[in-house]
Amino acid sequence: MNAQEILARFGPREAMEYDVVVVGAGPAGLATAIRLKQLAAAQGKEVSVVVLEKGSEPGAHILSGAIMDPRALNELFPDWKERGAPLDQPVTGDKFLFLDEQGAKATPEFFLPDCFKNHGNVIISLGNLVRWMGQQAEAFGVEIFPGFAAAEVLYDEQGAVKGVATGNLGIGKDGEPGENFQLGMELHARYTIFAEGSRGHLGKQLIAKYQLDTGRDPQSYGIGIKELWEVAPDKHQPGLALHTAGWPLDKKTYGGSFLYHLQGNLVAVGFVVGLDYANPWLSPFEEFQRWKHHPAIKPTFEGGKRIAYGARALTAGGILSLPKTVFPGGALVGCDAGFLNASRIKGSHAAIKTGMLVADAAFDAIVAGRRQDELSAYPQAFERSWLHEELDRSRNFKQWFKKGFLVATLMTGIEQWLLPKLGIKNPPWTLHRAQADHLYLKPAAECEQIAYPKPDGKISFDRLSSVFISNTNHEEQQPAHLTLKDAGVPVAINLARYAGPESRYCPAGVYEFVKDDNGGDRLQINAQNCVHCKTCDIKDPTGNIVWVTPEGGGGPNYAGM
Repeated sequence: MNAQEILARFGPREAMEYDVVVVGAGPAGLATAIRLKQLAAAQGKEVSVVVLEKGSEPGAHILSGAIMDPRALNELFPDWKERGAPLDQPVTGDKFLFLDEQGAKATPEFFLPDCFKNHGNVIISLGNLVRWMGQQAEAFGVEIFPGFAAAEVLYDEQGAVKGVATGNLGIGKDGEPGENFQLGMELHARYTIFAEGSRGHLGKQLIAKYQLDTGRDPQSYGIGIKELWEVAPDKHQPGLALHTAGWPLDKKTYGGSFLYHLQGNLVAVGFVVGLDYANPWLSPFEEFQRWKHHPAIKPTFEGGKRIAYGARALTAGGILSLPKTVFPGGALVGCDAGFLNASRIKGSHAAIKTGMLVADAAFDAIVAGRRQDELSAYPQAFERSWLHEELDRSRNFKQWFKKGFLVATLMTGIEQWLLPKLGIKNPPWTLHRAQADHLYLKPAAECEQIAYPKPDGKISFDRLSSVFISNTNHEEQQPAHLTLKDAGVPVAINLARYAGPESRYCPAGVYEFVKDDNGGDRLQINAQNCVHCKTCDIKDPTGNIVWVTPEGGGGPNYAGM
């Protein structure tokens, strides 16, 4: 039974009216809601705001490095320290290593570009910060609905967004409503703000419907895989921020690592691989696991314990790939649009800032009696902001890596170190991307096969034991939320031409090729393992895999990430 048949049988859905509906309780969505309530309180107005969150609570699906530039938070909450924001570990030192298989060369501090310097920044758990922001939002009167996934965009007769509908609950694997079936509800608004994070399911649809990416470079993504460790006290250096580039990735593949020392003997460690990589034999998960065995890295984890794991795509195309952020009735904010600064490896400050900017525009429109038009003041304010200046300065960062590692290193140094010393803020040249990430994948026969070492269970691990500590759970009787446009493509094209890359790029063991009863190959989708990273939706070589929202509350339940 499809969605329309369910509505015909059980509808109409209950509808609730708000001034603003926000989809996603991440830093961008919560900043939007908080700023709206702040403005309303300052001017004695009433503005109703609701935030939908597909995770079991705000922060459950949040994963980031993370080093935070507190600039935007300072603007949102000048008194965040007094309010108890969990920003307790300032960066005390930066270190950047270039790795080969056995050695490591440190970049002298003098030559470290400003984008890699973190003086004044804070090492945080973004999930913990989001939980705190959720508490602040509720104190302002924001309604937050955790466990409710926005599954459908609603449009009025003129084609403007009028809100969203949450997914139905209690649908069985056969698509039929079960005994615990509950029809989703509609939330209507003057303006709907989409803050779903990287590769948002609804944001992707909106970009296509309104052609928001016309004239922009194709978007680019990376996959970030992260672990949280409790290390031996003598290995812990509170406030140290270590980054590496080079091994184990080849010189044509964009990526690198981070290792951040938080408080309490905790170390956040992660690995990022650009999803424009060419070799289908590459496994970002296994590159991360073998990287931890490098002689310059492994000692940190010896005698320690891995306590959490997760993965998430990140939107890394920068300002040249930024779509138009407004459309009739709504807007895109944060990583749903792509405001992350890849050169700084930071996006939470940009998410908060864009949430504030769109809130300013929406509040003025509501006070003026407007509804469901374009909030043009939002992109105009962005173009005047410090965030625009910051992103414009790093607009070529990702593009240089398609020229090779050495060229990228040299040009990053010129753009981010030399030019500022010469008084030149922005590079006087611009590089553009030519195609989407999945189109870079080459046939397996043209690429060198990569033999990865087996995990030792102490420093390196397998996928399933990793997913276990992500606390991932889905209602097993629901339809798979990882869908195929054509069920024949995985074997006929992906396996035959690309050696089944989905079995390697997925960091959660969702996809595996198995033999059927007749000895033929088939793709098995273990949707219950999915950590909602969205990599498959991005990297599938024919765009055949489509990630759709599962039942609300499903997925990972990250702690401290």
